[in-house]
Amino acid sequence: MGKRKKSTRSKAEQRHYNMSRIRSKNTRIEVKLRKALWHRGIRYRVNYALLPGKPDIAITKYYIAIFCDGEFWHGKNWGEKKEKIATNRSYWISKIERNIARDNEVDKKLNALGWQVLRFWGKDIECHLEACIADVEDAILESIIQKSDAKKMDYSELDT
Repeated sequence: MGKRKKSTRSKAEQRHYNMSRIRSKNTRIEVKLRKALWHRGIRYRVNYALLPGKPDIAITKYYIAIFCDGEFWHGKNWGEKKEKIATNRSYWISKIERNIARDNEVDKKLNALGWQVLRFWGKDIECHLEACIADVEDAILESIIQKSDAKKMDYSELDT
């Protein structure tokens, strides 16, 4: 094997390059979940801008908003991970805590609008895709049941 070529970039330049490659849309985990949903016949909107938080996947027929969250960016196991951040601690802790607060606020807004919110961690999508799909299918079934119950109530009011 040949020698590795030493990078001519500074640490700051390399970090800028790495961060510029991080996507906010069409991530690997989003695409994997979307393809699985599509193959199950579940149709959706992508990055639905008409809703708060612009969900990664919106199943408009059943009022289900789905977010595919990266573990680092959205603070999975934040209590223990927070202690391990070594570089630029104040920036990253502040940023991730703002992300967590924003996620909670978006969930509240969507629930107030009558939408069911599902959030999946990236590793769960990668390792347990079938369980994620089952959660979405359960949410669809729950939505159908709620709609039919509401219709039954409407009809029973007409009889009186």
